[in-house]
Amino acid sequence: MSHEGHDHDSSDTENHEHDDHEHSHGGHDSHGHDHGHDHDHGGHDHDGHDHHAHDTETVSVAVLTVSSSRSLEDDVSGDWLVEAFEDAGHEVAVRELVGDDFETVQATVDRLARRGDTDAVVTTGGTGVTPDDVTPEAVAPLFEKTLPGFGELFRRRSYEEVGTRTVGSRATAGIADGTVVCCLPGSENAVRLGTEAILLPELGHLTGLAARDESAE
Repeated sequence: MSHEGHDHDSSDTENHEHDDHEHSHGGHDSHGHDHGHDHDHGGHDHDGHDHHAHDTETVSVAVLTVSSSRSLEDDVSGDWLVEAFEDAGHEVAVRELVGDDFETVQATVDRLARRGDTDAVVTTGGTGVTPDDVTPEAVAPLFEKTLPGFGELFRRRSYEEVGTRTVGSRATAGIADGTVVCCLPGSENAVRLGTEAILLPELGHLTGLAARDESAE
């Protein structure tokens, strides 16, 4: 079941303006991706251990829009994600759009996470509280590890913009098949907030750790 203008997940989290956010990001050198991950050995050394030794300098991302009311031609949030990642020096390996269907969303995220050229999957849409918002339920069984801090931080930052309406957001993240999966709301404003405040600063660190964990198993 789809709703007209279904881009309102997170209870109008997306309807505020983030004009003060600019996605001007420094570039990075490009590297190939086959889940072996290239690592940036910069970072801080605490007690003789470099916590950023496994960071992935250039992340290869799969962008997935979940919406029954949009197409790729009018997918503003997906367009913004692609532009933001590429401007930051990362790569977009694939971009797709699927409807709000549990099995389709689950199968698509699973397939994208298993791709050899994908370090992370970022979805937009389907994280609200309407009956057809099923993204969190669809991806949860795929997670071997959850990243609760992602949703917690997103809602904290969103609260600064929209107040208590952020309770309607179910943004979530986890590790599926050694790949970081982050699920954002469907609005451009919410995508901009989550990407600039969380994903761009931390995605390289998370993907590096996830790849190390996968190789250790």
